Amino acid sequence: MKTVRAIVIIPTYNEKENISRLIPHLLEAFTHVPKHYTMHILVIDDSSPDGTGEVVKKFAEKYKNIHLHSNPKKSGLGGAYLSGMKVAFGELQADVIFEFDADFSHDPSKIPLFLEKIDQGYDFVLGSRYIPGGSIPPNWGFHRRFLSVVGNVFINVVLMNFSIRDWTTGYRAITKRVYDAVHQEMTGERFSGYTFQIGFLHKTVRKGFKVAEVPFHFVDRTMGKSKLGAEYIKNTLMYIVKVRMQEIFAMRVFKFGVVGGIGFVINTLGLFIFSRISGLQTFALMLQQSTGASFINISGLASALGAECAIVSNFTWNNLWTFKDRKMTSVWQIIPKFIQFNVSSFGAVLIQFVVVGAGTALTGTSPLSRMIWLVVATAIGMVLNYIIYSKVIWKEKHT
Repeated sequence: MKTVRAIVIIPTYNEKENISRLIPHLLEAFTHVPKHYTMHILVIDDSSPDGTGEVVKKFAEKYKNIHLHSNPKKSGLGGAYLSGMKVAFGELQADVIFEFDADFSHDPSKIPLFLEKIDQGYDFVLGSRYIPGGSIPPNWGFHRRFLSVVGNVFINVVLMNFSIRDWTTGYRAITKRVYDAVHQEMTGERFSGYTFQIGFLHKTVRKGFKVAEVPFHFVDRTMGKSKLGAEYIKNTLMYIVKVRMQEIFAMRVFKFGVVGGIGFVINTLGLFIFSRISGLQTFALMLQQSTGASFINISGLASALGAECAIVSNFTWNNLWTFKDRKMTSVWQIIPKFIQFNVSSFGAVLIQFVVVGAGTALTGTSPLSRMIWLVVATAIGMVLNYIIYSKVIWKEKHT
């Protein structure tokens, strides 16, 4: 089996006591990993004034698989991991990296389980506190427990992704293919701190990589000071809400709904304007007299013209925006598709007429009953129209 190089990246700032104890624990854990893995440790030290870097240097002199990279200034968690990944995947030629805390919060004995998941074809493995077998410290106060548990639930709900139970965990294994696909998007000040963790995972999921979770018991640090502050909570909430709004605005269904709403406004304005044009009133009266059709009147004519204006608007914006990736540009494409679009749109009106008629026949013709069935009919019409638009009119182009 091909030899795989895995590097445990540990960001540090004033972790002298912890790092001196942690490295021996990691080296012992490495003796239990699958034989085809070669294990290394890379400490990314933000120029700690307490001498953390000096401690690591002494280990590096003794062990060839221990490395130190010193940042000239404090770069934050995200900055430290990105610089560490650059060194690990570049200079040290890693195939897999681990994100690992220096404060003993993460259990080194779980590393073999992470690597088993990598061998099974997963691209990104999370150490999870919120799946069976995982846990958070029982002595955590209500405040911290609430922020951790509810924070993860909030992310699940906002992103509408319940397949991942622990979005905020910092114990991770990441393959080079994930790093190559994601790291260039992790730029800017917002990813310098703890938001980096959620942002990196979110972008990994969006790109379709396989993610697995391994249970572990999170342990609170016993030495040193936690770097987690209120800024983490605020930045995380802002990031999650912002990216979800961007996703919603980019959704085809959302664009379809916006275009339909614009069409409704145009239809209403058209009805109002056309019904007040004296020339159209005269024309409707002439048609009524020449055909003997009493149902022809200015109201019906204004409704038809208003509806057609809405149809033109809907077709145009759906072509330019909703289905931009399938946009039609040739006149010879647009004309037949516009005719199909008209037929589909009037089909929705027919469906509305039938559903409202049948519905009120069952439940009565009170204003409330008519309103309920109108909403039902409109929803049915929109769903059917969307299916026809995406499957027929703006059919996906296969290359």
